[in-house]
Amino acid sequence: MLGSAPSVLTNKPPQSPQPPERVITRQFLTVVVAGLFYFFSLGMLLPIVPLFVAGPLGGSELAVGILVGSFSIGAVLIRPFAGRIGDRMGRKVLIVGGALVVAISVGLYLLVTGPEMLLAARLIGGVGEAAFFVGAGTMITDLAPPSRRGEAISYWSVAVYSGLAFGPALGEFVLDETHFNRVWVLALVFALLSAVIGMFTTETVVPSPSGGAPAPLINRSALTPGFVLFLGMIGLAGFAAFMPLYVSDVGLEDSSSVFLLYGCTILLVRIIGAKIPDRIGPLRAGTLSTAAAAAGLIVIAFVETKVGLYLGTIIFSIGMSLLYPSVLTLALTGVPDSQRGSAVGTISSFFDLSQGIGAAVLGVSVKMGGYRAGFSLAALSAVAALVLLRSGIDPRTRGPVDHQAATAAREYLEPDPP
Repeated sequence: MLGSAPSVLTNKPPQSPQPPERVITRQFLTVVVAGLFYFFSLGMLLPIVPLFVAGPLGGSELAVGILVGSFSIGAVLIRPFAGRIGDRMGRKVLIVGGALVVAISVGLYLLVTGPEMLLAARLIGGVGEAAFFVGAGTMITDLAPPSRRGEAISYWSVAVYSGLAFGPALGEFVLDETHFNRVWVLALVFALLSAVIGMFTTETVVPSPSGGAPAPLINRSALTPGFVLFLGMIGLAGFAAFMPLYVSDVGLEDSSSVFLLYGCTILLVRIIGAKIPDRIGPLRAGTLSTAAAAAGLIVIAFVETKVGLYLGTIIFSIGMSLLYPSVLTLALTGVPDSQRGSAVGTISSFFDLSQGIGAAVLGVSVKMGGYRAGFSLAALSAVAALVLLRSGIDPRTRGPVDHQAATAAREYLEPDPP
């Protein structure tokens, strides 16, 4: 009688099972491998789509910006709903469904004969990307032991940035002058493999209490960090859209070495400095990241040599590596577990907007003033992100933050399983 009394008197709902303390498990490796194939698929497209638009499709710099950015417009339309779906129906459906939609999108590239068809394919691909990223990121958070989430995120980053670092080089190798269909087919195969592997994941969603309020489509805690992310990531939109076209101005034959340097730098910083946002606080980490991003873009814009391009890329990559973990930590602080998907969906929407709107706006800038004008405008945007971060974020987040809130945030960037 007495032994059962506490549970009756406290009237606490049963606690969900705690994840195992191990980081590297079968489930963890399954998510990592699915992510590796998925991001290889996306990475292959990074340098090839701009070349395809400017080459066979005969598009201008503005067309390159619009068509590259349209992928993110498709993502932003579905991202908030993906967060709610993940909270209600589970993460696995987003992982498998997202990878399949991306595969369909890439398959449509084989049928493209004009900009309109490519635009449609890119919009569809963005929908799939939104679903996969929210599903995988949220599953990682569900699975990681709270005390080791940062470590797990670092391991996940290996998959993400291996795909984004080596995918572009593979894409340009397979391209071999003008064989664009070879790239599309291989990217399609990688996306399908990601979906198949995702089928072997185990659902991790924790059902909300009966009668509980549904997670909001737009999570208010993510709005200010989201605007910081939007401004800070516009440079990445320009980097992805115009670097394949810009490299010839400094004497490079293709952009594979630049994307490889970008991915490897981010991978190195994410592994070595995985706990930086936790230790110095997300506000300080975000300040460093936006300052580095702006500095790197300025070097790229004004030092028009191979050395300048590589040096600017390294500095820019360091900034990019810390920005997302920092703002995610800010956005997820104090968010209940049942709304994690909603918060991730909200802040990820700002990333999508930055890539869609940013690529188009920078395309206009490049068309009017050249690549120096485009990269300079991107640097100014990073400075604006820095100003908003310092003026619009609660200064109480300046120092090290609550461990659970901080680690819960970084997993969305780089999923970590149990």
